[in-house]
Order: sequence, then C-alpha cells, then structure tokens
Amino acid sequence: MNFLLHMHNTETGGHSFLEEVLLHGALETLKLIPFLFLTYLLMEFIEHRAKGGLNRFIERSGSFGPAVGGLLGAIPQCGFSSVSSNLYTGRVISLGTLVAVFLSTSDEMLPILIGGGMAPGTVIGILAYKTLAGITVGFLIDLILRLGGGGKRKINIDELCERDGCNCEGGIFKSALKHTVNITAFVLVITLAINSLVFFIGESRLEALIYDKPFISHLIAAIFGLLPNCAVSVALTGFYTEGLITMGTMLSGLFSAGGVGLLVLFRVNKNLKENLAITAILMLSGLALGLLADISGLTALIS
Repeated sequence: MNFLLHMHNTETGGHSFLEEVLLHGALETLKLIPFLFLTYLLMEFIEHRAKGGLNRFIERSGSFGPAVGGLLGAIPQCGFSSVSSNLYTGRVISLGTLVAVFLSTSDEMLPILIGGGMAPGTVIGILAYKTLAGITVGFLIDLILRLGGGGKRKINIDELCERDGCNCEGGIFKSALKHTVNITAFVLVITLAINSLVFFIGESRLEALIYDKPFISHLIAAIFGLLPNCAVSVALTGFYTEGLITMGTMLSGLFSAGGVGLLVLFRVNKNLKENLAITAILMLSGLALGLLADISGLTALIS
C-alpha cells in the first residue's frame, strides 16, 4: 500500500488520499444535493397537487422533450442528468428525453476546454455537435417507441415513495428530504469507490489505455465514460487538450458520460433490464458518434 501511495503521489504532485479521494468525493456529492432536493420537491408537488394536469400537458407537448432535454443537458454541470433520471423514473419525461440529456451532458468539459486554450470556434463546434447529436438520437428513440406502441407515458411517482418508505403525511418537504438523503448517501459511497480506484491506478496508466489506438481507443473511451463520476469528463477533456487522444475519442467518452445520472438511474429505477438497455444505448451511441466525428472529417472542420 505504501508503494502505491508513493507511486500515485509522484504522478499527482503529492496530493494525498484525503484530498484526491475523500475531499473531492464529498464535494462532488454535496454539489448534487440542491438539484436532488428541488427535483424531489417538484415531484412531490406533482404527486399531490398537479398530477392529473401535468399528465395532460405531457400528452400534448411531450414530443418536444428531446429538444428541451438536449439543450438543458448542454449546460456545464453535474446535476441535471441526475434530475432527469428521477424524472424519467417517475415517467415525467420520455426515454428519448433522458437519452438526449445524457448524450448532450458535458459536465466539466467546457471549463477544461477553455482552460486548455481551445479556440472559441472549436469549443462551440464541440458543444453544438454533442447537443444536436443528443437531440437527434432522442427524437429517434421516441419515434421508434411510438411506432412500436410504447411511446405513451403516465406519471408514476408513487413507486419512488414506496421504495424509500416515504410517509407523505409529514408534508412534501419532509418527503423530498428523505429521498434526497437516501440518494446522496448512495452516490457518495460509489463516488468514493471510483475515486479510490483512479487514485491507486494512476492517471498515466489510464492515459496508456487509450493512447494511439484507433477504434479501440473509441471503444475504451465509451466504456470509460460510463463510470458515474464527473471526473471522467475532466480526464477525457484533459487528455484531448494535451494531445493524447483525438477529438473523436474524447467525444466517444463524453457522449456516454452522463455524470452521476446513470448511477442515480440504477438507484431509483427498479427495472434492471431497462437500465442496462439505456447503458448499452449510451455506450453504442458514444462509440458511433465519436467514430463518425473522426472518420467524417468533422473534427478537422471543427478544429
């Protein structure tokens, strides 16, 4: 263990386990709490005050969900993907909208690109490609589901209360707080585990997995992107700005990287097969869209 600590301290400039794993993990999780609480508060309000009216609204306007989700997902933050996972579990939004959010989510990509000295046109091009691709895939998914008779949605927030043993007699604030505490504890444990793994393996070894390996690098990046942690977008974008991977490889990972949204989805949605299918959609979409960007010459155009 001492050897591993010394090895990683050499790579990270002496940053300690406390700083790299515990402190960063706690801060990442704390940033989610306001998003989670407001989401559950909204869902409790829907459940108790506006459920019927919102169902009718969704039936009339839900087909535009992927466009809205893709645009909101492009905002650089870690929270909206977790919000979307909760809304999808309650069937407030469609599967296409959820996927659009995940694919367009950039987490920490934008500040890393800017800090890495990328030209404004390149940054805008990357954001536009991620957003448009996310919206397109989202619309295609909803269209396929509607053609197959599975596109209708009905708000089903009750199952969230049943799962967490929520007693709504205490009011919507108490209920929303209980949901938030349960999810926050779960996210914190998983985040600390992932941070520990990265700490002991070392970033240089992660770089070696995807350096100068066409196709394989895209596949590895797409799988790496599935790790439910905002640090994934930091690492992938950093590798790109340092010239270690192509733009398409970075995009393969960033398309499949939904921050902690995927983690929250597995926690709140009890349909495991559905969760695995969504995971597969994200990975395959990331692989295809990243490869397309490199092969088509789009990355050269954006650069």
